[in-house]
Amino acid sequence: MSADDRRDTRGTDAACSARALRGWSPPSLPADSALKRRVDRIRLGNIAGVGIVAAVVSLLSIAAHLPAQPALTLNGLAGLSAGGWCTLNYWRCRHAHCLITGPGWLAFGAFALVEAGLGHSIIGGYEQPVFLGILATAVIFEISWYLARRTNAITWPAR
Repeated sequence: MSADDRRDTRGTDAACSARALRGWSPPSLPADSALKRRVDRIRLGNIAGVGIVAAVVSLLSIAAHLPAQPALTLNGLAGLSAGGWCTLNYWRCRHAHCLITGPGWLAFGAFALVEAGLGHSIIGGYEQPVFLGILATAVIFEISWYLARRTNAITWPAR
């Protein structure tokens, strides 16, 4: 299929449409650069993406059994890993929840590493509930986005 065949009547690329594929994932944006192809290899449907999720869950699980400073370090690394991955995922797939989890977990990760540098929790040890709260907020946002627009893909300008 040529690029001209993928164009719809508005002149936009059909691979970039807001319509969700199989009810969950929006169609991938064209991988027209080496960087985009590398990022596509770590999306959740790939083994590398599953590995990132497993690594983040492992970091959070191990952190729960450690003293404050190493726990905060692992929580921070988990937040930075998850946030970076979601930010890249949003760039490539436009899932509504990634718009929240990406920057939310990046900020959380940086905050937890600052706490680790200080040697104690500023929020009373509630880092992991905050991590999960960011996830819950993102899921609620995506559900709301889907109910309002019948797609979980965010396209700009919003339709």
